Amino acid sequence: MQKVTVVIGAGAIGIACARRVSSGRHIVLADLKARTAHEKAELLRDAGFNVTDTTVDVADKNSVILLAELASSLGTVDRVIHAAGVSPSQAPPQTILNVDLYGTALVLEVFGNIIDEGGSGIVIASQSGHRMPALTTEQDKLLAITPTNELLALDMLGGISDPLLAYQMSKRANVLRVKAESVKWGHRGARVNAISPGIIITPLARDELHGPRGDGYRKMIESSNAKRAGTADEVAALAELIMGEAGAFISGSDFLIDGGTTAAYFFADSV
Repeated sequence: MQKVTVVIGAGAIGIACARRVSSGRHIVLADLKARTAHEKAELLRDAGFNVTDTTVDVADKNSVILLAELASSLGTVDRVIHAAGVSPSQAPPQTILNVDLYGTALVLEVFGNIIDEGGSGIVIASQSGHRMPALTTEQDKLLAITPTNELLALDMLGGISDPLLAYQMSKRANVLRVKAESVKWGHRGARVNAISPGIIITPLARDELHGPRGDGYRKMIESSNAKRAGTADEVAALAELIMGEAGAFISGSDFLIDGGTTAAYFFADSV
């Protein structure tokens, strides 16, 4: 039976990761927008990959379940790349929480029930989750293990009116959720980890650099250790390591790949 890579989110990072880990596998490429999924699938087909494109709304449980059923009908799912999400400039706080926080928890839960033995998954989080103040131990635990269908009702998420805070909270939750869900994935002989990219040049990032938050992004790049933004291929190289045999001992972890932006944010004035 053929092996299947499921890619959720047809953006630059998701596609770059898929290319690195999907040789010889059937790719199921899902995006909220059918046109985007189809266009990116055509690019992958032109590069020699076997691809089925479809749509998914990660904030809709039935939609995620249907995606899992489609993938399972095509073979054994042994790679999952979750790269779907919305940024603070794209959506209001509740939408960000629905998609980035709840949607990620839902994907981890549903695909954790079907991932094949020896399989691996990654969740694309963000450096933003590392920049907000620390939560309490109890709050961390709630974000990590609260049943998926109860997550959005947590008191700590109520009343969030700032899109950036909603995004930071969601990305912090992604990392915590991966850590907890990795135990369940481990019961199936599979692994799941998170990657937290900094500013990566994608079509969306280029828009952000020229948008209302552009000055802030440029300052982050200038103050970082690397003095530049990253590329989707650099994130994909990390994904290849984590998801492959060389990363077989890595599970429940989060990898910050931001050129030292977060380090500079906290310590530039102290050293």
